[in-house]
Amino acid sequence: MADQDHQLTELFRALGAQRPEQWASSQIQEKIPQLHRYLFLKQAWAQVVDETDDSWIERIIESARRNPEGPFSGQGHALERMLSLGVDRSNIVDLVRCSQAEMISGLCYLLDDPSLYDEEDERVRDTGWCLVATDENFEPTREIIGGLHESVLDTDPTGREMRPRKRSI
Repeated sequence: MADQDHQLTELFRALGAQRPEQWASSQIQEKIPQLHRYLFLKQAWAQVVDETDDSWIERIIESARRNPEGPFSGQGHALERMLSLGVDRSNIVDLVRCSQAEMISGLCYLLDDPSLYDEEDERVRDTGWCLVATDENFEPTREIIGGLHESVLDTDPTGREMRPRKRSI
């Protein structure tokens, strides 16, 4: 058991988890699929803009200029207007980053609770879904990967749990 705990802790550490001992211990002692949870959230965070990179702003603006009526072009137009008003690029990055992290959190809640009991059409009230682990053939198992919303902030790659970054004055 101690060897398994050590190996899992080292895997979490190699994957970049903060507090790898806690992730491993929880998986072994509580039988929670923490490796699945961590990997899902790590992949979700990979979709969030990096706070040190604002190069995407120009790409989005250029895309909107090339296709002003295309899908998602509104964000390019909005970004261009924000820059023309003198909004600092780092403030734009912070805004987008926070919005993206909130979306991750919302989707994680949605995976656990579709909240369809308030739907007007009663035929869909007991419809549900969840995220499950797969076996070595990528076939779904009965192992539910739940409670992801509880760890969204824990897996913020900055380690600040989406708290503001320090600004140099």
